[in-house]
Amino acid sequence: MKPDTTKTVMLLLLAVLFVTPPVAGAEPKSGYEYLQLESREMQDDDFMNPGMSAVESGAALFRSAGKNGKSCASCHGDDGEKLDTGNIAKYPVFSDSLGKPVTLQQQIHTCWTENLNNEPMKYDSSGALDLEVFVRNLARGEKVNVQTDGPLQPFWEQGKEIYHTRAGQLDMSCNLCHVNYAGMKIRANTLSQGQSNGFPAYRLKNGKINGLHSRFNGCYAQFRAEKLEPGSADFVALEVYVNSRGNGLEIETPGVRF
Repeated sequence: MKPDTTKTVMLLLLAVLFVTPPVAGAEPKSGYEYLQLESREMQDDDFMNPGMSAVESGAALFRSAGKNGKSCASCHGDDGEKLDTGNIAKYPVFSDSLGKPVTLQQQIHTCWTENLNNEPMKYDSSGALDLEVFVRNLARGEKVNVQTDGPLQPFWEQGKEIYHTRAGQLDMSCNLCHVNYAGMKIRANTLSQGQSNGFPAYRLKNGKINGLHSRFNGCYAQFRAEKLEPGSADFVALEVYVNSRGNGLEIETPGVRF
């Protein structure tokens, strides 16, 4: 980025963060509410929603035989009808065997390798995202219900701390945009609450399905902060906290977002 462009961006951020009055105490509000009408209509219509192609690709992977001849459908039904959609809405969940939280995508990775004997997939790779979109789409309409107490509490606290910690050359944090200034304008865009109930989501900005951890890194890039590895312990903890912020919102995957 050229120096003059960098200066302009920083001035715009300062204008938003220190001139515009903050919005406080807001109830959870889906990113859908911040979309323009045309984008809402795109999400609402499965024939128009470009994210539905990932659902179809995920369904094909779900039914495909692994190296041992089994498939996800062998256990969960051809259309995933044996999966508990209420449980899907609870992810990330605490794994007693691992002693830490597991995201929905991590659970998919485990089944992919341990139950089907397939080669591991990279976190937020296209195949992993397609499977996650397919599975989470089964729970569309279910209300997000992430546990915030019990064994998940220390990880929730860790995620909350990350969410509120300033980082990068711009000294920004997640909460500055998505809590203090949700609903305010930054350039031509409206800042949302940063809810994750539509993720993995199709982003109009880059024309593809985006995983939540990749979206976190997108924000870190805007902070000019060092990116983290998708699937890392810090990002899993951050997902615990971010998903819990949307408790009570309906799952919209695949959502359409900016």
